[in-house]
Amino acid sequence: MDSKILDAMKDHVLELGPQPSSGPYRHFKLTRDEDGIAWLLFDREGASANTLSTEVLEEFSQILTALESERPAGLVIRSAKRSGFIAGADINEFRGLSDPALVEQQLGRGHEILDRLENLKMPTVAVIHGFCLGGGLEVVLACNMRIAIDGARFGFPEVLLGLHPGFGGTARSTHLFSPVEAMTMMLTGKTVEARKAKSLGLIDAVTQERHVRGAVKDAIFGRLKRNRSMLPKVMNIGPVRGILASRMRSETSMKAPQENYPAPYALIDLWEKYGGNRAAMLSAEKPSFAKLMVTPTAQNLIRVFFLRDEMKKLAGGKSAIKHVHVIGAGAMGGDIASWCAHQGLRVTLADMQPAAIAGAMKRASDLFSKITRSRIGQRDELDRLIPDMTGEGAKHADLIIEAVPEKLQLKQSIYAGLEKVMKPEAILATNTSSIPLEELRASLQRPERLLGIHFFNPVSRLQLVEVISHDQVDREALANAMKFVGGIDRLPLPVKSSPGFLVNRALMPYLMEALLMLNEKVDKLTIDEAAEKFGMPMGPIELADQVGLDICLAVGDELRAKLGDSIPAAPEWLREKVAKGELGRKTGRGFYEWKDGRVQKGHAHVHPTPDMTDRLVLPMSNVCVACLREGIVDNPDTVDGAMIFGTGYAPFRGGPLNYARERGPENVANALSALAAKYGERFKPDAGWATFR
Repeated sequence: MDSKILDAMKDHVLELGPQPSSGPYRHFKLTRDEDGIAWLLFDREGASANTLSTEVLEEFSQILTALESERPAGLVIRSAKRSGFIAGADINEFRGLSDPALVEQQLGRGHEILDRLENLKMPTVAVIHGFCLGGGLEVVLACNMRIAIDGARFGFPEVLLGLHPGFGGTARSTHLFSPVEAMTMMLTGKTVEARKAKSLGLIDAVTQERHVRGAVKDAIFGRLKRNRSMLPKVMNIGPVRGILASRMRSETSMKAPQENYPAPYALIDLWEKYGGNRAAMLSAEKPSFAKLMVTPTAQNLIRVFFLRDEMKKLAGGKSAIKHVHVIGAGAMGGDIASWCAHQGLRVTLADMQPAAIAGAMKRASDLFSKITRSRIGQRDELDRLIPDMTGEGAKHADLIIEAVPEKLQLKQSIYAGLEKVMKPEAILATNTSSIPLEELRASLQRPERLLGIHFFNPVSRLQLVEVISHDQVDREALANAMKFVGGIDRLPLPVKSSPGFLVNRALMPYLMEALLMLNEKVDKLTIDEAAEKFGMPMGPIELADQVGLDICLAVGDELRAKLGDSIPAAPEWLREKVAKGELGRKTGRGFYEWKDGRVQKGHAHVHPTPDMTDRLVLPMSNVCVACLREGIVDNPDTVDGAMIFGTGYAPFRGGPLNYARERGPENVANALSALAAKYGERFKPDAGWATFR
């Protein structure tokens, strides 16, 4: 057999040192090779990925005690899981913590264990493959040397949970390599790949699996050349830290206000005050982390972490769908098609207009170049996305997704043609954002094959997909649709057919109320600031421009026709604006000017009042309670997840129902009643508040 093939095969098998026996430990295996080097393999029992729990750390402490007395020639630490090195701390242990003193005590134990690792009287080498995140990276930093397998990725994602590193990572990283680079990793939560990590000085070598033994020996026996930069020493000088910290605060404030997201500011304070003294920073990290852990922001973001996991499980298994046929190459249809191709599916994209398909293919190419690293991978994705002017793909597809404009007769005429050619077992799905499926199925011979699969824009960034059922739907088709959504790395939300389903029904009052404020001569920048200060990723005026004013108007009219006065009527000037072609981002002009896809906006001169904020956000909570009461959705947690992952609803608030729960259901209902008395019946609190807890 060719030696290159043998080498390639070796790179698919982890080099784990001598064959380990079962040994006395649950989560680790400890062996020693012919050179006297100890190999410690982390293989957490009953888990697909390694995480650091209290139990794991205590067992690690026992192993360190044995190593301190046995004194091998060196120690290699690596994961026996193919999934990667260590995914971080066991976040289950973060839930519900409310006593910072207890958190600090637990952290102190973790610090003690990693300090012992760092101070072992022998060379210690971490060998890292796959993802090495959070607490896992902090373990790596406590080793003398770090060897990465090509393709490994490193990151500190704690900020996404409202925290900063807590096992010594803040001090060890900023004293090992450029503090600016280390702080950027911690402030953004972004990962860096192995070769970038080596150029930073985070790791000492990059290799392939077949060379691991040789690389380990070079490290243990002093043959590994390491570059040690002077940047940490220079940048950790007091005056330099002060200048850099000020710049970091300014840049952070543009993305995350301190009152909503305290963690990045706590990290900057920690480094600015203690960065010149590694031991002092290690010590100060513990109370800083403990204080953050018990904040509502951290506890809500931890809740959101688990909401994502719970919604992933709703998919219910592996998808059998291989070929997707998408009808409509507009913004949504084209982007749905490209995302499915990115996720490994064969996709045929049909449209009557060649220019529409050409535009969709261009957008797909742009997307693949951003999210797929290898040129070969990008080429393969484009090969899977097949332009289909004749619609032949409908005959062979396992799933057909219709994504044409929101016109009932147009959709029904398309379905009539599809029923004649689609496979009997194929699923027919609509991406409608507002039309109930009872209306769409009326002309079908086999209405049980129709269901809704509703994506959100932009498809590549928003994780939620509503999977919509009706009382005649085939249950197996519905289950397969849920699996399909999970299979393309999206979060499925099961909802029953009704006007606007969940997300659009909850979002439309938010958008329309903003337009009524404009009618009252409130400045658009003030309106957007009211929402942004609450924590929304963008204000409703900017969001309307993003969505498209024509779409906002059409959906608003559709929902008002079915839901009545709970949806405010669109102002007449909005219809005039749409008639003139001022549709928002896609035409370069809406409420704002847009250049190269970026909004041109300044800062509000008049700051919003609490009343303005309540007018915008409380109707969303009101609709969510109504949808629960009506049985459109059946789980308040997944409602919160849907609004966060489908609209970007302030994650640190935990969702519109969690916000209402924390503010107090009675308080929210009373506030809605006061708004109804002042502004109209559209604010009338839903009957569901009486039983919501």
